[in-house]
Amino acid sequence: MCGRYATTTNPARLAADLDAIDETGPDAGAFTNYNVAPTTQVLTVVRRHDRDHPDDQPRLRVRRMRWGLIPVWTKTAEPGVPIKGKPLFNARADKAATTASFRDAVKYRRCLVPMDGWYEWLVESAPNGKAIKHPYYMADADGGRLYMAGLWSVWRDRSLPESEPMLSCTILTTDAVGDLTRVHDRMPLPMPREHWAAWLDPDHPAPAELLATPTPDLVADIVARPVSTLVNSVKNNGPELLTPTACTEAGQISLL
Repeated sequence: MCGRYATTTNPARLAADLDAIDETGPDAGAFTNYNVAPTTQVLTVVRRHDRDHPDDQPRLRVRRMRWGLIPVWTKTAEPGVPIKGKPLFNARADKAATTASFRDAVKYRRCLVPMDGWYEWLVESAPNGKAIKHPYYMADADGGRLYMAGLWSVWRDRSLPESEPMLSCTILTTDAVGDLTRVHDRMPLPMPREHWAAWLDPDHPAPAELLATPTPDLVADIVARPVSTLVNSVKNNGPELLTPTACTEAGQISLL
């Protein structure tokens, strides 16, 4: 799974790097967050037609969305507010196309979620029999930006025609492969640049093979390193969360 990640991506820089349109707004800020958690506003990349010129070629667009997909059919708790339920921040890639909450998005609303890296917790048994969770940070060995496959949705309160639409997203997950299996059995689904055109195509469903578990070579440059338990609390947020820790805690396994 992927329940926390880190990003230092500036929306304007991301848009420039991708030759995309920055639609995050003037108050978007830097979006630097070392402990991104579900329900946070996050950066995404979509490819869409211009609303006023639907016949033009679609363009890459950088948008901010709520992390935790809200299905279009979600009812309201009160005017303009969707009913709170289980936060759909992850979707299994092998089941998304047949799951009610995600199947519509799989067809025509797919996105990329840029990140510097993500966290997982290695679970071990202590001598007293209790489970101990050790946080690890997975990132590109050279510090490159990662792009994970995601789905997105537009939710509107149909009782309030003038209300602003709410954009939300989820990150697709798949079976872990390669050395990453030593930390966790799941991981976010990476989307290589050569598949972006097909994955982000707003007019056609994505080829089924893009939802398949990737080969180990696709994540060969991703390394896992133990980090501080500071990341366990969403209240902690700073570059110190990424500092590698010495393996001094009982039973901790080093992947360095």
